[in-house]
Amino acid sequence: MKRNLLIALAATTLLFGSCAKEKQLVVENPIDRSRTDELLVLDRQQIDSSFPAPEAGMLPLVLNGNDTLASQVDDLDGDGTWDELAFLVNFQPNEKLTLQLAYVPADAYPRFEKRTNMRLGIEQEDGTYKEVDYYRAPSASEPFKIIAQGESVSWENDKMGFRTYFDCRNVKDLFGKLKSGLIIDKIHTPAMGSYHQLADWGMDVLHCGNSLGSGGLAMLENDSLYRLGSTETYEYQKITEGPVRSVCELKYGGWKVADQNLAAVERISVFPGKYWFQSDVTLSGFEGQKQLVTGIVTSYLTTEPEHFKANADYDAIATLDQQSENKDELGMAVVLKADEVTKVARSTDVNYFDQYPTVPEKGFSNVISETYYVAQKISNDNPARHYFAAVWGLENPEWKEMANFKAYLSSEAEKWSNPIVVTIQ
Repeated sequence: MKRNLLIALAATTLLFGSCAKEKQLVVENPIDRSRTDELLVLDRQQIDSSFPAPEAGMLPLVLNGNDTLASQVDDLDGDGTWDELAFLVNFQPNEKLTLQLAYVPADAYPRFEKRTNMRLGIEQEDGTYKEVDYYRAPSASEPFKIIAQGESVSWENDKMGFRTYFDCRNVKDLFGKLKSGLIIDKIHTPAMGSYHQLADWGMDVLHCGNSLGSGGLAMLENDSLYRLGSTETYEYQKITEGPVRSVCELKYGGWKVADQNLAAVERISVFPGKYWFQSDVTLSGFEGQKQLVTGIVTSYLTTEPEHFKANADYDAIATLDQQSENKDELGMAVVLKADEVTKVARSTDVNYFDQYPTVPEKGFSNVISETYYVAQKISNDNPARHYFAAVWGLENPEWKEMANFKAYLSSEAEKWSNPIVVTIQ
């Protein structure tokens, strides 16, 4: 690491030390609050058009004085060349920073601490799990069989772990963490034991049942909810994975909604230091506008869920109660643009499994119950974005109080409403 840092500093001196008029990257926090682990992304075309062309085989780094900022270069379209530079910056209130761009050989790129992770492990003949970057799930018309590690596609950062079942259920679930670090590579292996039991790292904290769990997707059509599950095709594609962000896509074809046959792509992004992940959903196979739904399980909820303004631009629905599988405080929330919200409601608590069984082996039905949900405008022109947040009182006593959770959501909403201003000078 020290060797790589010296290379980076040498490269900076080479590129910028000889000419005071070289362009620099100026980044500004426009709000009066601190921002830690703020992710910034530069498009390669923007970089190439503004900074001196590097030699072949060189990759960009960002420096703040003598500090090399954690970063990664991402090939988003799979063509073998990088498309974006992503990096983390910490800001004081209203702070403006002048950063430098440097190039280093690809084989000397620093190994920054990995703080995000994506995984789909497919079971092998010997009972182990092999990680894959792409996989197409068996058809929902075939007999139900668990093939994935932890039954799921999983993603995490150093704060929380998330997953969605890689089968016709398509319910999202949570891993609570008691200490910073990455754990999903070991989930469902002998090295970790049962993730349903409290361990030194944490546990699976959520009971999902026939709900949408922690941010599962559905469609609201003629006052009926249609789960995004049991589709004709269901594919996983890892886009990127690294120290400052990880991204994957879940692709669905043949989603039966009333008399329609839709297709959906959910792009999931996770970043360091956050208690939330970002979901961007693109829908096709229709004209006009639809109502996409996401929500929160209410199985153990004894208090009233809340719908409130996170800030001037964002609405939130949230719950906080002793609703974890460990019988302690768990908070969950969906945050989305206020002008995109069409309905907030609570589904029935009736368990429809006896009438509409989908997965007898798991006591599961695709009919949605025990869910507090929000519906969002979506057209076939623009993806719909929401953020799903989760906090665990055993990880931090601060999360035992709804007021603290709401304050955190409002703080994050202010950041989304006021992105960092980036200019090249």
